[in-house]
Amino acid sequence: MRVLITGAAGGLGGALASAYADRGADVLRTDLRESAEVLGHDVTSDESWAVVRDHVEHTWGGLDVLVNNAGIGVVGTVLDASDEQWHQVLDVNVVGTARVSRAAWPYLQRSSRAAVVNIGSIVATAGLPQRAVYSASKGAVVALTRAMAADGLADGIRVNAVNPGTVDTPWVGRLLAEETDPDARRAALEARQPHGRFVTAEEVAHAVLHLASPLAGSTTGADIAVDGGMTGLRLGPGR
Repeated sequence: MRVLITGAAGGLGGALASAYADRGADVLRTDLRESAEVLGHDVTSDESWAVVRDHVEHTWGGLDVLVNNAGIGVVGTVLDASDEQWHQVLDVNVVGTARVSRAAWPYLQRSSRAAVVNIGSIVATAGLPQRAVYSASKGAVVALTRAMAADGLADGIRVNAVNPGTVDTPWVGRLLAEETDPDARRAALEARQPHGRFVTAEEVAHAVLHLASPLAGSTTGADIAVDGGMTGLRLGPGR
């Protein structure tokens, strides 16, 4: 299996890459942060796709799975966000997902087990404070997933999304470090999820593997929550 993962320098993207590699897949990791293991790729630039295309086309000769994981966030309300922040987050999270999918689509069409998995978020389905811009972008990603899935049926390409809750990643770690009391804020975020802890990157990776697997061949246009029950459960004081 030939798998392309964007935003894969570390955190969730790194866990995704490891999970696929452990199962014998050929994995191409791309990110703005280029390294010996990661190909430099800017999802906001069509021109940046050229180096990715060279690998997909000439090294692999095709593509089976695309995981659109590249994304950025911004903290604040709709009153706080500047036009620049809106444009930047939407360009990476929404248009970037569409841009990479558009470029990869011809290669996926030639695969007998083609799948796209977009990384959404709990904020696409639950209103959380201080996440206006990020929420709008991830809501759009989930809606885009369904539209892509409808279009992909004729081409034999399944498209699904995973909506993680708060994942224990370096990005969350940086946000916590900016808090006056990081330990108290971490405890509050953990308590916000019904199972009482952060989601692990590995748990999200396993959901992606399932959706992209031929074993999920009848699943398309779906979004799976990996959030400890935050989307669907309402636990009262009698828990």
